[in-house]
Amino acid sequence: MNKKIVIIGSGFSALSASCYLAKSGYDVSIYEKNHTVGGRARQLKKEGFTFDMGPSWYWMPDIFDKFFGDFGKKTSDYYQLDKLSPAYKIIFSDEVITIGDQMDKICDEFERIERGSSKHLRKFIHKAQENYEIAINKVVLRPGLSPLELVTPETAARVDQFFKTISGEVRKKFKNPKLVSTLEFPVLFLGAKPNKTPSFYSFMNYADFGLGTWHPKGGMYQIVLAMQSLAAELGVKIHVDTPVDKITVENGKATAIVVQGKTIFADVVLSGADYHHSETLLDKEYRQYSPEYWDKKTFAPSSLLFYVGFDKKLQNIEHHNLFFDTDFERHAEEIYDTPKWPKNPLFYVNFPSVTDTSMAPKNCETGFFLVPIAPDLEDTPELRKQYFDIIIDRFEQRTSQNVKNNIIFKESFCVNDFVEDYNSYKGNAYGMANTLLQTAFLRPKLKSKKVKNLFFTGQLTVPGPGVPPALISGKLVSELIAKNHQV
Repeated sequence: MNKKIVIIGSGFSALSASCYLAKSGYDVSIYEKNHTVGGRARQLKKEGFTFDMGPSWYWMPDIFDKFFGDFGKKTSDYYQLDKLSPAYKIIFSDEVITIGDQMDKICDEFERIERGSSKHLRKFIHKAQENYEIAINKVVLRPGLSPLELVTPETAARVDQFFKTISGEVRKKFKNPKLVSTLEFPVLFLGAKPNKTPSFYSFMNYADFGLGTWHPKGGMYQIVLAMQSLAAELGVKIHVDTPVDKITVENGKATAIVVQGKTIFADVVLSGADYHHSETLLDKEYRQYSPEYWDKKTFAPSSLLFYVGFDKKLQNIEHHNLFFDTDFERHAEEIYDTPKWPKNPLFYVNFPSVTDTSMAPKNCETGFFLVPIAPDLEDTPELRKQYFDIIIDRFEQRTSQNVKNNIIFKESFCVNDFVEDYNSYKGNAYGMANTLLQTAFLRPKLKSKKVKNLFFTGQLTVPGPGVPPALISGKLVSELIAKNHQV
């Protein structure tokens, strides 16, 4: 009889792991607390509008290709993928920078802003591409068990890049503050300030300018549906509306989970839920990390999100829009250094209906607004309203149009919802930041040090935050399980 594995949660990493484990011959079951599969990558449908509630950027298409390729499939077997042109635009107080879908277009835009900058940009992106190839083919495919995993001939030649920062590297060559912000933006996906992120992570700039920004027709939830379909095809059994109350340990081994009072026995327990929450499902003596450990860690931001239906097509917008028309540094300080509600927040707006008519009714617009904030902040209806008013006023001003009277409905999601819906530690949105002291083997482990047969996956462990790393995390933990537990 095949060994039985139960997986807690159904986010990208859990779905990824389930597919690899089922392919290897294990009997795999997923238990998801919410009504639908996908973890934070849920979907909201309302009055003909479709919103991705969580991740909205499709970067690193090669990682998705590799994932489906491991099962003899292609992304095109499941969803249509379109490259966005332009990729996105950044709105400053006195300037708009448009990031095209090819390096030549991006270089022309940099030259327009700062003469001579395109030469530096090409060199910077060439180095970022080399880092990307090392990161994706070497570093991120290691399970985070030992510091020696980071030591390869390629990383040894770049060891200085682990001790320099993205911010320092960018500011050496680019003087215009708008170009600096443009180049520092991609590492925000890693959940840390650019001046705290090792310059090796410039590979995110290659992911941006080199590989481009894509959109699955119908939204990011199409990836979840594709993975769910693949998992089912491989024999994975998926249970929704089944919150896990406890992980049972006997003689130092995880033997079962308790779901709504029912004990479900297993040979291996894998949690793709929030790592901190997962450990609270264990009796105290079996937890690896103390409350003090978690409290001292640098967490990626939380978010204040608004899902807004507009009854007309909007002007002067693209699919992805970054509003950097206030002080980037100050907002970062209000997230990381002195956590508080930001005075003048930067924000991001996603209008998928600009390029994908299936996402909104005819002559309407689907708008997803995001304000990055510190985790663990007070979250009240009054604060949500206050900040929506701030950003919608600025949106109207910067795009030279009136939209407030065209709002059909508005739904919000913030710190309290991240805690309630995803058991997210302090209501963080993206997991633990990828700072130098929280990289690779310095992150929480895939395999429990205290309990046999217990494993973890997701954005708090290796490789880190983001959808492509989550797919990789699922693969890494499946390999670790297979190594420790033969079918």
